[in-house]
Order: sequence, then C-alpha cells, then structure tokens
Amino acid sequence: MSIFFDLLSAINNPNQQANVSQLQSIISSVQNLTANQGINNSQLQSIISIVGEQIRPALQQQQAIIGKGRLENLVSQVVTSGAGGSAFQSLFSPQLMQQIAETVTQKTGVNLSVVQSVIATITSTALSLLEMGAPQTGAWGTSNPLLNSFLDTDNDDDTDLGNVMKFANRFLNPASS
Repeated sequence: MSIFFDLLSAINNPNQQANVSQLQSIISSVQNLTANQGINNSQLQSIISIVGEQIRPALQQQQAIIGKGRLENLVSQVVTSGAGGSAFQSLFSPQLMQQIAETVTQKTGVNLSVVQSVIATITSTALSLLEMGAPQTGAWGTSNPLLNSFLDTDNDDDTDLGNVMKFANRFLNPASS
C-alpha cells in the first residue's frame, strides 16, 4: 500500500504533477471503459493488479537498458500519445500485450476478446497513474518517486496497482466505500 501513500504525497506536493481531478479522471475513465464491457469492480481490481504485475518487469528491464531518466521520459510519451503510439509499442510489444491478456483471462475468467479490447487502455491508464508522480515542468533535479516506488525491486506486495485503484476510489468517494 505504500505506493498509494506515494500517490497521496504526489497530490500534496506542488513540485509534482498529481492532483485530485487528474486522479478522478483516471479512475472514472477506466471504470467507464470496463463497465461498458461488463467488467465489475472486483474484476477490474484484479485486472489492474495483474497488469501491474506483468508490466513491472518490462519497465524494470527497460530501466536497466536505457536508464531511469529515459524511462521516465518514455512513460511520459506513452501517457501523452496513448496506447496506440510508438512509445507504447517500444515499451510493450504486441506479444507481451497478448501474454498479459491471456494471463488476465486465465486468472479472472473474463472473456479473452473483452480483455483484448481493453488491455492496452488499462495499461496506458496504469502508466498515467504512475506518471502523476512526475515533477512539474521546471522542477529540475527530481525524478518520479511514484514510478520509482512501483519499480522497487524488493518484490513485496506494496506495489499492487489494483489496491492503489481501490484505495484511490475510496479516497475520492468516501461515502460509497
């Protein structure tokens, strides 16, 4: 759950890009996308957790190859251009996206064609969530602590993006939790 606290810290830090309306937009866009596909909130949380588990090693590998700063720039490009852009494809090959879709289907029981129709958008949305920790334009010498926390290599359970989305939803809608 520490990554959720990193998200809250980013929202409260004027040197980072995060704000509450941005978080609301991310949460509602992924909920609307999946609700239109018949995916309930429990399945959505599981899907986001699995996507996080699957993209984390890919991002760690990219960071090892190109470095932290270039990875942060690439993540920013993906967030700006969306799931169809070349930055997205340089991070996540079509084969990896297919593997993620199959893993999600196996673990959740959600139909593969439904998963395939939403997986790139959910992955891009996960990156948007992580990008919230990026420094504001002009805040030099700082990196993205939210992305760094997600890429933390101690393999504990504090980087579960499904839990982050669940707690973010509770944070935004305390009366409905």
